[in-house]
Amino acid sequence: MNRKQSVYPLQPPRERGTWRAFALALVMHVLLGLFLYHGIHWQNSTPAGAEAELWTDVNPTPTQPPAPAPPVRVQPAPPPVVDQEQADIALQEKKRKEQEAAVRAAQLAEAQRQKALQEQQAQEQAQRQAELAREQAAQQAAQLAAQKAAAQKLKQQQAQAEKLREQQEQQKQAELKKQQEQEQQQLEAQQKVAAEKAAKAKALALQQAKQKQQLEQERRVRLAQLQGMAAQSEGGNGLAKGGSGSGSGGTATSPGYSDKVRRRVKPNIIWGGETAGLETVIVVHCAPDGQLLSASIQKGSGNAQWDQAALNGVNASNPMPLDTNGKAPSSFLITLRPAS
Repeated sequence: MNRKQSVYPLQPPRERGTWRAFALALVMHVLLGLFLYHGIHWQNSTPAGAEAELWTDVNPTPTQPPAPAPPVRVQPAPPPVVDQEQADIALQEKKRKEQEAAVRAAQLAEAQRQKALQEQQAQEQAQRQAELAREQAAQQAAQLAAQKAAAQKLKQQQAQAEKLREQQEQQKQAELKKQQEQEQQQLEAQQKVAAEKAAKAKALALQQAKQKQQLEQERRVRLAQLQGMAAQSEGGNGLAKGGSGSGSGGTATSPGYSDKVRRRVKPNIIWGGETAGLETVIVVHCAPDGQLLSASIQKGSGNAQWDQAALNGVNASNPMPLDTNGKAPSSFLITLRPAS
């Protein structure tokens, strides 16, 4: 019943017992017709006449009994006309009253039946309304429970979505932090590389400036030497030219001067390549105070990169160490090999 009412719209209640009421009314009318028919037929029947015979006792006598007289039929007296009419009127009146009584009884029975039917319909209507109210209450309770369940489910979904969003946010923050750290490391590495490049460029610029300054000093020293030699030639006193020595030789030096030069130059040589079979001879020109005037490769090793690294190490070792006499040789040779 709940399913029907939930599927179909509300309809007016059907009247129950209609055929039964019609059958009862038909039976009552048939009985009433039979009663009226038999009543009228019984009242209209003509009364039958009565006959009587009289007998007398005859004593046995020797004499011959007299012949019996024929029976006399007594004819019923005809009813008076006035009494018959009054009887008919009374009978008709009685029939009318009986018919009226039967009609009233039928009407009363019909009224009682209609009342009982109305009461039954009212009771059924009340039951249907009560059932409808219960169903509506059940539907409302089910809807309320469904709404509560939906609200609870929505709340759970929102909580799960919030938790997932927080996890995603945390993961995003972690990834962002990691990316920032990587970028910071890359930036630091780039800054370090840039600083190294800048330091190398600065060192190269400084080295070039020193080389330029040394060349200028060498030019001045040579000019001064030339001037001194010219003055000495004019004065008649000449100095012998220094011969080439062995090892670090050039002009005459003390036995330990070559080691001093090597100790000064080797820390300034930057080399990370191969070491086998490399040997470079560099000629160095210095001022008396040790200032480096010039340096050039006299004999290469066959590896231009090592030769340049050795020359850069010599240029970076300005000023050169002084000899035991407190002065630096004007020129000397230094043989350099990469440290193995």
